[in-house]
Amino acid sequence: MSDSDFDFAPMPDQDGFFGRHGGQYIPENLKKAMDDINQAYEEIIQREDFQQELHSLMVNYVGRPSPIYHASRLSALCGGAQIYLKREDLNHTGAHKINHCLGEALLARYMKKTKVIAETGAGQHGVAIATACALLGIPCEIHMGEIDIKKEHPNVCKMKLLGAKLVCVTRGTKTLKDAVDSAFEEYLKDPDNYLYAIGSVVGPHPFPKMVRDFQSIVGKEAREQFQNMTGGLPDCLLACVGGGSNAIGLFSAFLNDRKVRIIGVEPGGRGIDTPDHAASMTKGTEGIIHGFKCYLLQDDAGEPLPVYSIASGLDYPGVGPQHCYLKDIKRVEYVTISDEECLDAVVNLSRYEGIIPALESAHAVAHAMKMAKTMSPDQKLLVNLSGRGDKDLDFIIETIGDQL
Repeated sequence: MSDSDFDFAPMPDQDGFFGRHGGQYIPENLKKAMDDINQAYEEIIQREDFQQELHSLMVNYVGRPSPIYHASRLSALCGGAQIYLKREDLNHTGAHKINHCLGEALLARYMKKTKVIAETGAGQHGVAIATACALLGIPCEIHMGEIDIKKEHPNVCKMKLLGAKLVCVTRGTKTLKDAVDSAFEEYLKDPDNYLYAIGSVVGPHPFPKMVRDFQSIVGKEAREQFQNMTGGLPDCLLACVGGGSNAIGLFSAFLNDRKVRIIGVEPGGRGIDTPDHAASMTKGTEGIIHGFKCYLLQDDAGEPLPVYSIASGLDYPGVGPQHCYLKDIKRVEYVTISDEECLDAVVNLSRYEGIIPALESAHAVAHAMKMAKTMSPDQKLLVNLSGRGDKDLDFIIETIGDQL
């Protein structure tokens, strides 16, 4: 295998494991539904008509390829390495989520499902799956925590306008983990006719594989674009990690490029020595959540802990199993960024480049800014700017408006 090749075949294995992470920890009746989805997915990705339709939608509907942009003024502010951005925020619907949502909606149509069910935190996955379902004429139901509904009002309006049924989840922490629980319960009512469109590289097999594959377009584009633009590969890749879909999408094409350092940035919240964070890779231990094994923030009884992040799309107590495997083999480093550092990155990227990032993406930008200051000007960092900040404006102004 050459440095430019990466074979997904060994990850996951036939049982859905990435090393010791992943799998299917689900009731027997649900296992059949998951296996049916896996079989349909393996069939559909071999079909030329599917590949052509998906490619056409990516180009003519989503607007791919998304560009790479040299953030020269932000780089100058940091006074070290050059910072580049993979502009997933310019996709239709404003984030990377549309990449896998189109694939999941096409799969639902292929399997003749009567309804697509999804969860959402920040609302980007919700908007993307509602968009894909509107495009293909499939009924869509989205579960969202009450706190996130209040926080992400613009995306709530978009989902309703797109025709999705929005279910407000008032249990537990009223955020992403509870939205997943609620959506799964609805899915279990009729798994033969419903498809649960999971919003990240989490959940039981085959979802971590399937979402990863659809998101791999980010890394494939970025690898070719960066070489054409700079004559070489980046010294380091960075992406935010909650469940981990945008990160694995970028990282996947570079995993065999051993000279490329890869960093996943988790939400440190109000401090990783407090309860108010969602740093699953940094502070978690092995556990099972939503049908798969991963690093998990959990109590002594193995129950998921309440978690917190300023970014609604990152406040999940677990993380994708492939990320866990990449941590185990030390191919990817996982670090944390605090709320304060995240907000500082939002302001600086906005004022020095005219780009308002999503709070999720700003975590990766913040760590890139910290790293750049310690590196030389001939070194290059590539950040996956996974989403734009339109959805977060009200919250940002409410939080730091007096500083602006």
